[in-house]
Amino acid sequence: MLVNVEAGRAERRKEEGLRWLLSWVFIRKRSSSLAGKAVGMLDLAESSRPPPSDPPPKLIKLRVDFYFIYIFFLIVPYVCFRVETQNKPFAPRDLPIQVTHSLPPQKIEIFKSLEDWAETNILVHLKPVEKCWQPQDLLPDPSSEGFYEEVSELRERCKEIPDDYLVCLVGDMVTEEALPTYQTMLNTYDGVRDETGASPTSWAIWTRAWTAEENRHGDLLNKYLYLSGRADMKQIEKTIQYLIGSGMDPGTENNPYLGFIYTSFQERATFISHGNTARHAKEHGDLKLAQICGIIASDEKRHETAYSKIVEKLFEIDPQGTVLGFADMMKKKITMPAHLMHDGRDGNLFEHYSAVAQRLGVYTAKDYADILEFLLDRWKIRDLTGLSGEGNRAQDFVCTLASRIRRLEERAQEKAKQAPTIPFSWIYDRKVRL
Repeated sequence: MLVNVEAGRAERRKEEGLRWLLSWVFIRKRSSSLAGKAVGMLDLAESSRPPPSDPPPKLIKLRVDFYFIYIFFLIVPYVCFRVETQNKPFAPRDLPIQVTHSLPPQKIEIFKSLEDWAETNILVHLKPVEKCWQPQDLLPDPSSEGFYEEVSELRERCKEIPDDYLVCLVGDMVTEEALPTYQTMLNTYDGVRDETGASPTSWAIWTRAWTAEENRHGDLLNKYLYLSGRADMKQIEKTIQYLIGSGMDPGTENNPYLGFIYTSFQERATFISHGNTARHAKEHGDLKLAQICGIIASDEKRHETAYSKIVEKLFEIDPQGTVLGFADMMKKKITMPAHLMHDGRDGNLFEHYSAVAQRLGVYTAKDYADILEFLLDRWKIRDLTGLSGEGNRAQDFVCTLASRIRRLEERAQEKAKQAPTIPFSWIYDRKVRL
């Protein structure tokens, strides 16, 4: 009898150990239907046990042993792995299958052969540092006696800016501040990357100098928003850190054909976006902010010209390969550089920011279609001849895409009329309509 009682106690201790383990899983996950079911199964086993004085049936022992195996080898690894995956702060989210190094070696040689051409035709679009504007040229001078007055005037002007416009301005600034990611992306392209960090090739010089010019944009907008007092700078700073840590995945496949098509499109998109924020700032009475956004837009326009020239040259050398690359990027859709943006709270922050920008007319689906039409004209894609069947199909696709996008934009406008109002952490959780 003593042996039977001890055996029953041993089974209870095993069950209590499992119940403790599952409780720990519960606390860690906060909710797990699998762990909950397992606890329920253990409770059922306990309720069906005979009195302690009776010999414990083998069935009870087998069931408990089975639950032990089930929990350790199925439930606990599943729950714990899922917790770690979901809580990784910089884990890429919802990315498609990633393709790498899609450019054939013989086409990499094209870019090596264009070194001298790039020096003559692309580097000329860079400005000497001494002729560039700097953020301090457009901000109150902290060494001047009138500094506090200037800051006070800036804050008064900024009070007139509506929250929805402020969300767009912050989104633009966060996008600019993720510049380390964009330089990293340029240095993934085969045949043009900066191999050493200080390579003397024309492609590497362009990447470094372009980055240096772009760096002023985020600095300027960041300081302006800081002085305005209208934005929660800590939440913005967290968003920037999350975004840089998350990276970006534009689908360029280490392929400079795809990469330069992407940058041509994207630089024009940022030119339009900053131009529209300048226009809105003027409408709201902040002429200094309008000047800031306008001067950034002019840089983006100059950079767009350089990238577009590269693709124009590729169409001249390899029209078939370039039109296929253009169609490939348009089928994937040109994702915005900050498409993995989040602030640690809102997992759909980029979509929400984009919806506000669409509603205000800062950057819209119509702009996307207009950029496509602009590039079709710039690169004379409608006039291409001598393409293969695949090339002709790619040409037809890109030449008819803009009209389809515009039809989708009309539907999006209808949906926007019923859009909800949500809080944005960037502006102290004040609510803005999407």
